Amino acid sequence: MYRIRLAPQTIKQWRRFRSIKRGYYSLLVMIALLGLALIAELLVSSRALIVKYEGEYYFPTYAAFIPGRAFGLDYDYETNYRELKAEFARSGGDNWVLLPLVPYNAFETDFRDGAFPPYPPSIETRHYLGTDVTGRDIVARLVYGFRLAMAFAVILLVCNYVVGIAIGCAMGFWGGAFDLLFQRLIEIWSNVPFLYVIMIVASVIVPNFWTLVVAMVVFGWMSMTWYMRTMTYKEKAREYVVAARALGASNLRIVFRHILPNTISIIVTFIPFSIAAGVTALTALDYLGFGLPPPTPSWGELLGQGTANLHAPWIVTSVVVAMTAVLLMVAYIGEAIREAFDPKQFSYYA
Repeated sequence: MYRIRLAPQTIKQWRRFRSIKRGYYSLLVMIALLGLALIAELLVSSRALIVKYEGEYYFPTYAAFIPGRAFGLDYDYETNYRELKAEFARSGGDNWVLLPLVPYNAFETDFRDGAFPPYPPSIETRHYLGTDVTGRDIVARLVYGFRLAMAFAVILLVCNYVVGIAIGCAMGFWGGAFDLLFQRLIEIWSNVPFLYVIMIVASVIVPNFWTLVVAMVVFGWMSMTWYMRTMTYKEKAREYVVAARALGASNLRIVFRHILPNTISIIVTFIPFSIAAGVTALTALDYLGFGLPPPTPSWGELLGQGTANLHAPWIVTSVVVAMTAVLLMVAYIGEAIREAFDPKQFSYYA
C-alpha cells in the first residue's frame, strides 16, 4: 500500500510546532470549533433532531419542510418543535421530541407576553447568552456568524493567494518591463480608498457574500504579490535554478518544481494572519453597515447592536469575548507556525 512520506525538514517543522504549546493547543481548539461549526444544525437549530410520532420516526434537521399538521397540529406552516415537545409532554403517550442543545436558529425571533427583547441569559428558556434586540438567540447568531466569517476568510485567502502568488511570481521571474509595469499599476491601485469603493458599491447594489469576496480580492491581492516578487527574485538567482536551466528545464518547471516549493514556508506563515484579517474585515464592514445584509448572522451586526444597547451588556460581551478568543488563537497559531518554519532554522533546496 502506498504511504505518504514527509520530507525530513517537514517532520522537523511539525515537531517544532508541537513543542510550542500555545500554538499547538490553539490549533486543536480551532479545529474542534470548525468541526462543530460544520455540524451546527445538530447543535443549534429550531428543528428537532428526532421526532417520534405515532410509531414513526422523523429527522427534521436536514429534511424538507414538515408542516405542523403532520404531527396532529392545526396549521400547515413549518412545525414549531419546541411547542410540539410541550404538547407531547402534556398529552402523554409514546410520542417525543429530541431538540438540539440550543433549540433556536439564527433568524428566529422569540417574543413573550408582557416582555420585550433583548432578553437576558436564561437557562429556563435556553437562551444561554440571552437574545439580541429583535429576540434572536445570541448563541445561534454567534455560531452561524462564526461559520460564515471563517468561510469568508478562507475563500478570501485562497483567492488573494492565487492571484498574488501568480502575479508576484511572474514579476520576480521575468522582471524587466513586465515587472516595472505591474509595480506602477500596484502603486496606483493601492492608493484607491477601499472603504469609499465599498460605500459606492453598497449604495448601488445590496452586497452579498460573493460581491464582498470579489471586492476584497480586488484590493487584497497586492500584499502577497510583493512578498512573492521578492522571494522569486531571491530564489531565481540560486545555483539550483541555474543548474535547472543548464539541464534544459522549462520556465514553468523551474517555477513549479523549484521556486514555489522553496517559498512555501513563507506562504504558510502568512495564512493564519490572513484568516484573522479576513474575519476582522468582514466584522468591520458589517459593523459599519456596508457588509452582509440583514438578517444574515454576523459578528459585526451583533457588535453594532451591543454598542447601541449598552443596557443589555450580554450582547456586546458575548461577541467581544468570542472575537477576542478566536483572533487570539489564530494569532498564537500564526506565531507558532512562523517560529516552526523559520527559514534560518529550516531551509530546503531541490
